[in-house]
Amino acid sequence: MKIDILEMTQTRAQFVITDTNPAFANALRRTIVSDIPKMAIDNVEFHLGPIMDEKGTAFESVSPLFDEVVAHRLSLVPVPTDLDAFNFRAKCSCNGEGCPSCTVMYSLNKKGPCTVYSGDLEPIGDAKLRIKDDLIPIVKLAEDQALLVYATAELGTGKQHAKWQAALGAGYRYFAKIHIDQAKCDIGGSCVKVCPKGVLAKEDKKIVVKHPEKCNLCNACVEVCDAGVIKVSGDPTKILFRFETDGSLTAKQVLMRGLKNLEERFEGLREQISTLEE
Repeated sequence: MKIDILEMTQTRAQFVITDTNPAFANALRRTIVSDIPKMAIDNVEFHLGPIMDEKGTAFESVSPLFDEVVAHRLSLVPVPTDLDAFNFRAKCSCNGEGCPSCTVMYSLNKKGPCTVYSGDLEPIGDAKLRIKDDLIPIVKLAEDQALLVYATAELGTGKQHAKWQAALGAGYRYFAKIHIDQAKCDIGGSCVKVCPKGVLAKEDKKIVVKHPEKCNLCNACVEVCDAGVIKVSGDPTKILFRFETDGSLTAKQVLMRGLKNLEERFEGLREQISTLEE
């Protein structure tokens, strides 16, 4: 098996897997969506009662949204994750009580009128844990309204809740095999015009496959040309894979951790089969 990277940014990855099969691609998809741990806010404590500012003015501890809705929005804010620095809370040496090795505390103190954003979450401790995407709107406070909360983030996986999903929009498709019979082609270029992805191009008085990785197997070029001029099919041994992240982890970290998880599972399965044979 071989992986060729087509695109790798902080939040997006696109690559081609060759000498593989759909079963492996689907296993990788399920792993990066469900099994990669990341930090997310899991507990939110709201201050009850009036909130005073520096001048002694009292604000009502309320917002236009129910506390449950605000907590849900906070839970979906991408929290920076260092998988080498944190443990699962249930497996931590603190026995699940919560400590710097398994939890991150955030505070939020805003007084209206204003809009509360994700960047208003202040980490209690290391400044490196500040929310990177700081312009996610949470709630809009009216005059005399205020919000004072303490939020706790911990590790989890997508199997538990969508807020712990490391990868978003993960999917794959067969890489296209496109054959053009140049002897039958009239070089009219109609196939170039109807292709929605710009896969084909007209060069040196012939039609060529310019960007095969963009082909989505729609067969528009096949339908517009005479029968047999263009043949398009999917190659199940060569798969185009893509996914995005919310920024908690980089796309490279998600991919490497997903491949490592699969390797460990396959090795465990191999050991179990070997014991059966003995």
